Amino acid sequence: MIKPLHQLRAGVIGTGFIAPVHIEALKRLGVQVNAICGSTKNARATADKWGIPEVYGDYDYRALLRSPNIDVVHITSPNKAHVEQSLAALAAGKHVVCEKPLGMNTRDTVKVAAAVKKKFSPVFAVNYMCRFFPAVLQARALVARGELGQIIHVQGHFFQDWLLKDTDYNWRLLASEGGKLRAVGDIGTHWIDAVSFILGARAQSVFAHLGTFHKTRLRPRGEVQTFAKFDPATMVPYQCDTEDFGSVLLKFGKAKHGFTNGVHANASISQVAAGWKCSLALGIYGTRGSLRWDLQQPNEMILGRRDEPNQILQRATPGFDVDIAGFSDYPGGHPEGFADAHKMHYRAVYEHITSGRKTPLLFATADDGHHEVKLCEAILQSSRSKGWVKV
Repeated sequence: MIKPLHQLRAGVIGTGFIAPVHIEALKRLGVQVNAICGSTKNARATADKWGIPEVYGDYDYRALLRSPNIDVVHITSPNKAHVEQSLAALAAGKHVVCEKPLGMNTRDTVKVAAAVKKKFSPVFAVNYMCRFFPAVLQARALVARGELGQIIHVQGHFFQDWLLKDTDYNWRLLASEGGKLRAVGDIGTHWIDAVSFILGARAQSVFAHLGTFHKTRLRPRGEVQTFAKFDPATMVPYQCDTEDFGSVLLKFGKAKHGFTNGVHANASISQVAAGWKCSLALGIYGTRGSLRWDLQQPNEMILGRRDEPNQILQRATPGFDVDIAGFSDYPGGHPEGFADAHKMHYRAVYEHITSGRKTPLLFATADDGHHEVKLCEAILQSSRSKGWVKV
């Protein structure tokens, strides 16, 4: 039996763009958010805005972990802090939802994967929340039942334009802060994880080309929030050491259901694609049919047939309803999107905790997060060697 989610209490480490997304989703689920940690100024402002009682300034996350009023810790800090904070939270006996990527390199992420495998370890999830768009769950069900036949290939993209200009700045641009892969590591892994989830198989080898268009960029003096705007006249130049775009070929392994085996996929990733705000688009092509979907139109997907009329399936209507039960709250025609996918992800994680791990393990685990970082390292190696690399 699943106990009520509000029996669990959350604490959030980090106060940037994604932290309020976590907080809002938790509050919509009825989960009490009891603590926030970050810089003293930002932590206090976030606490005042969201009614959070415990405030831990000066980035003192260890003080938050000592709180007896926290059961689950959400780590929304910059990438370089994820492993250290994850290991500390697990050692404190807290369940964890960690933003992706799990860490900066596999030397570190393997430590988290190993810690989670220990007996009586808390539940650990990595925030690959695109799994919980109803369309992605529906696509997974269609593939697993063989309704698309044997899967031949997959194609798609993840395009954004928020770093199109050389004056656009965020800490993710710096390899020292976010990791050596930026576009692929930040958004490309969302595409790869969603496709892996749909196919029921992991990528086993990759061939990649990465490019940096703005080799010199401008940055403000001091740090800024994601999507913040500032005066270019006050900015200073720096050498950009992360990629703006990339093309990745992937070969996937075999799925247990038998409809995925050695599938070829190609993905285009860009954060300098003018006009595209957050377009994760994918096409799954099989011997019986195809399926196409774009995150910017999350409530519809196109089901394609060769000898029958194509269909536009709409969420919460026949053909796009039964398989997503429990992961969609509103009737058809009432759009659900980015914020709802986060809510459904946390619902899945928290129900897994309150049920004593008896619910399906749909969310990305520490081992999944470790594999994604291995994949990123293989992509970087492939781009440098100009050849196929095993993951």
